This record gives sequence, C-alpha cells and structure tokens, in this order.
Amino acid sequence: MIIRQGSLAEVVSIVTKIDEFVSKETEASLSARLAGKTHYIQIAEQGGELLGFKIGYQIDGDTFYSWFGGVSSEARGKGVAQALLEAQEKWARDHNFQTITVKSRNQFPAMLRLLIRNGYLIEKYEEKPNTLESRIYFRKALFA
Repeated sequence: MIIRQGSLAEVVSIVTKIDEFVSKETEASLSARLAGKTHYIQIAEQGGELLGFKIGYQIDGDTFYSWFGGVSSEARGKGVAQALLEAQEKWARDHNFQTITVKSRNQFPAMLRLLIRNGYLIEKYEEKPNTLESRIYFRKALFA
C-alpha cells in the first residue's frame, strides 16, 4: 500500500464507496471548504485501487485540522486508516504544525478507537438529541 498526495476527484470516487457518508461530497463542495487554506489531500492506494483518503487543513498558525476521511468498505481492517493517520501526522510535523485536531461522532466507534489508540485526547463533547450524532473533539500535540 502506498500513501500519496491525491486529488479531489479521487476523494469523491472513494466517498461513493462509503455507505456511512449520507451526504455525498462533490469536487465543488470539497473545493469550497478548502479555498484559501493550506491543506493536504492524501490517498491510500494498492495495485491501482483507491482504498481511502484523508483531508486536512490549517486552522491557525500552529493547528492542523484533520477534517474528512474514510476507508472503502472492502479495505477496512487492513491498516489503511492507521497508515493515513501516520502519514498526515508526519506531513503536519514536517510543515511545523504543533497540534492536530479532529472531531468524530459516536456513530463511528472504529474512528474513536483509532484516535485514542494514537494518543489523541478528548477535548470536548457536543451533545446532540440523537446520541449517535454527538460529536467528540480530539487534540494531539505533535511535539510532546
């Protein structure tokens, strides 16, 4: 498996393979969110097959926000999310970010476990009427 810089078109093609994403993003919607921001788009690929992606962007001088990511159903349980997380952290350190922040939802327990296993600390909890949609905010210092 290789992790490389990717395109929004590749991200959109992976998003279509992920059932959990109710609202499917488009190149235009992704581009609008990233406009004017220092950002990084990465793709996990093996044998020409796109397995997963991770997008993040700068939110201030020291903080990188890990915004959007996912792994196709057929590639889960094979270390793809871990590889993407590690590559994103390395990129952020190489670009002198001090901290990575990310938020997830109760409905994604695999993501919550991945973050905790990798030293991300819970910073805040945003309660929603449907507990599965409640948000959990994480932060990790990159140079601890």
